[in-house]
Amino acid sequence: MSHKSETGRKRPLGRRHEAGCRVCAHPERERIEGEWIAWGNTSKLAKQYALSRDSLYRHCHALGLFEKRGRNLKGALEKIIEQAESVKVNAGAVVQAIQAYAKINSAGQWVDRTEQVNLNDLFARMSTQELEEYAQRGSLPEWFTNIVGATPSDGQEDKVNG
Repeated sequence: MSHKSETGRKRPLGRRHEAGCRVCAHPERERIEGEWIAWGNTSKLAKQYALSRDSLYRHCHALGLFEKRGRNLKGALEKIIEQAESVKVNAGAVVQAIQAYAKINSAGQWVDRTEQVNLNDLFARMSTQELEEYAQRGSLPEWFTNIVGATPSDGQEDKVNG
C-alpha cells in the first residue's frame, strides 16, 4: 500500500506504522480521518472512537493528513459560523468568519475579490434625459446609485446636514 506524502510524492505506507496503528486497524478509519480533516476536535474524536489523542496525531502525521486539514479552512469556518447562535461570540467574530469563508474557493484557496466600477461606462449608459437631469439638478438615476452607492451629489449631504 502507498500513500502521498505532504510533498505530494507517493511513498510506501510504513508497515511499522500500519501494523501498530490503532487508527489504521479501526473499522471506522475512513470516518475518523474524514471528521479529523473536517476540523473535528481531536480529543473528542479520540474519545468517541476509543483511541488516544497521541495515536490519532501519529496516524495523521504518518499519512500527511495535516496538509489536507490545512486546505480545508472552509470546514473550520463552517463550524464557527454554525455555532454563532449557541455560543457567546461577538458579532465581529461571526462577520469575520463569514467574510473569510466567502474568500475561500472550492479548492480551499484564499481568493481576494475586487470589484471596480468604471464611472465613464455608467455615464455612457445614461439616457439624454438622465444626463440633463444630472446636469441641471445633480441627481443621478436610481439604477446608477444602486451600482455605485449614494453620493453627496444625490442629496445625501443635505440629509446628513439636516
